[in-house]
Amino acid sequence: MGSNVLLTGGTGYIGGTVLDTLATTHPEYNLTVLLRTVPNGFQERYPGVKIVRGGYDNFDIIANAVSQSNVVVHSGDSDHEGSIKAIIAGLLRRSSKSFLIHLSGTGIISDWRDPTYMGRLNPKVWSDVSDIDAITSLPDSALHRNVDKIIQSAAVAHGDILKTAIVCPPDIYGTGRGLVRTRSVYMPVFLEESVKLGATFYAGDGTNTRSWVHIEDLMIIYLKLVEAALTGGGNADWGLQGYYFAATHEASQLDIAKAAGSILHKHGILKTEDPQRVTSGQVNTMMERFNYPGIATYMFAANSRSTAERAKKLFEYEAKASTLWENIETDLLAGASR
Repeated sequence: MGSNVLLTGGTGYIGGTVLDTLATTHPEYNLTVLLRTVPNGFQERYPGVKIVRGGYDNFDIIANAVSQSNVVVHSGDSDHEGSIKAIIAGLLRRSSKSFLIHLSGTGIISDWRDPTYMGRLNPKVWSDVSDIDAITSLPDSALHRNVDKIIQSAAVAHGDILKTAIVCPPDIYGTGRGLVRTRSVYMPVFLEESVKLGATFYAGDGTNTRSWVHIEDLMIIYLKLVEAALTGGGNADWGLQGYYFAATHEASQLDIAKAAGSILHKHGILKTEDPQRVTSGQVNTMMERFNYPGIATYMFAANSRSTAERAKKLFEYEAKASTLWENIETDLLAGASR
């Protein structure tokens, strides 16, 4: 089997780190990246990486490039239906078995639309093994479900020649290695809203909990999947069973607010280190620039708890990088320096 790998999202936080991981770990791979614009220094840093210019709406460009690749790692817009349809169409043009590794996210299992646990701990922890039937039949209203469904339908219809895997990380921390975005979303927006409020914050009793993973630990799963794909599938699970959570630990909103409050007060960014309890109405006024109703509830007042049971079973996956608590100061201050 050849070693032609096409990547999307190569300038993003996750996709850029995937690209750097593959380019440095496996220089023998033939890597191609889809880029709308080429960032400064890209060709100097990755002289052996082929560039295909195009965006996610360029169906023919994507499908043609994909048709020349054994493996596609799609780390771009997790909700963009046109790009995933183009990728699948391109892979199905191939006469030999091919592989798709797609980035989703644990927003799909979040309880953000259910007021029952708003600001409170939901005891449900989702497993990508024992809960796989429930995960693959979630309602259409679940975040990222629209594209997950397209991939899973293709896996069922063409499972003999199209092998798919969905990587579903929780919140991510740590510094990415891409050339453009090097930070995840949560810490910068939490900092932004805390500065507006004058304090870090939580809703309810603050026990709502989210799972977390360091960006470098997430790369372990990506590397294992790409390596398995390029050996014909290896010991990885594919198709409907090919669903991979990546969480390594958890944190409640209150614990994050307390830790962040202490850090931001120490650095003179906030006048108090004490978190402030906010109402659901206050939460709903946050993150307005994202123009996505309920997004702040999802980020700050909901639960999204998962365990990476499949990766542990198949790849002996475990945390190797530093914890959220060891990184939170760096991640917060990086947002403050923007």
